[in-house]
Amino acid sequence: MAKDFRGQVAYITGGASGMGRGMAIAFARAGMKVAIADLREDALEETVAACALSGLDITPIKLDVTDRAAWGVALDEAERRLGPVQVLVNNAGVGLTAMMRDMTYKDWDFSMGVNFGGVLNGLMTILPRMLDRGSGGHLVVTSSTAGLTAVNGAAAYCAAKFAVTGLMEALAGELAGTGIDVSIFCPGPVQTDIGRNLDRVRPDHLRNEQALQDPISPDGQAGQSLFMTPEEVGQRVLAGLQRRDLYILSHPEFAEGMRARSEALARAVPEEPRNEARAALLKQYGTLLLNPVYSMQKPVTFG
Repeated sequence: MAKDFRGQVAYITGGASGMGRGMAIAFARAGMKVAIADLREDALEETVAACALSGLDITPIKLDVTDRAAWGVALDEAERRLGPVQVLVNNAGVGLTAMMRDMTYKDWDFSMGVNFGGVLNGLMTILPRMLDRGSGGHLVVTSSTAGLTAVNGAAAYCAAKFAVTGLMEALAGELAGTGIDVSIFCPGPVQTDIGRNLDRVRPDHLRNEQALQDPISPDGQAGQSLFMTPEEVGQRVLAGLQRRDLYILSHPEFAEGMRARSEALARAVPEEPRNEARAALLKQYGTLLLNPVYSMQKPVTFG
């Protein structure tokens, strides 16, 4: 039975553009009360105005996801205006891609601070509230296909996205039986401004003197035109939440890469008899390799 989100309050970071905006539209059309948080006030205003023309009421909240103290203030504001947040979407991210040999510590601190630190800050702020209320909820993170299969030229991005994937998998196991669901959204290429917004959201103290070369993003509109639209992404995420999917993947074109990684891992397992006593001990202590959350994912057909 599909999970019903009508009337529930959703809080989406990075919600003023791209995938966050697509999710906000899909959620609002499904009857949810939606707050979008973003660092860019002009983008917040533009998104709220555009949604209003379509009859959608979206609540804007200014937030720098790397600011831990600001998270509590922003969440308090959203809950004062809309009620308790039941769905948190940690979506804010920066698409810093470069060859590792060319990167500085400033690049790493910026990328990890937003892509991983922003997620951690959101979870640490809202999870105690959800548990104390005892009424369930849904925690969502935007990881990436680059959080499941590595991409050359995107070491910092992959490191953060692999980290949030592992974080959410572990959290799903911890929250089993609490009524709080966990979903990991791993999109492929989407028509967003994640790369072009880098300079707008990068703080001065983390800027380099010379710009990095992006070795992987397609040039011009020819490549971008083949990317998925944010509106379709929003619908796919909503469908995944309704199904209570642990993993929400958007692009069937990445199936071969996923299988290649899984097969490489399987080939690396030593071909020797299992130590059954050790296996029983590992299961007792809940090792990730035996984590029951992996059985939560059901086959998916979209459309």
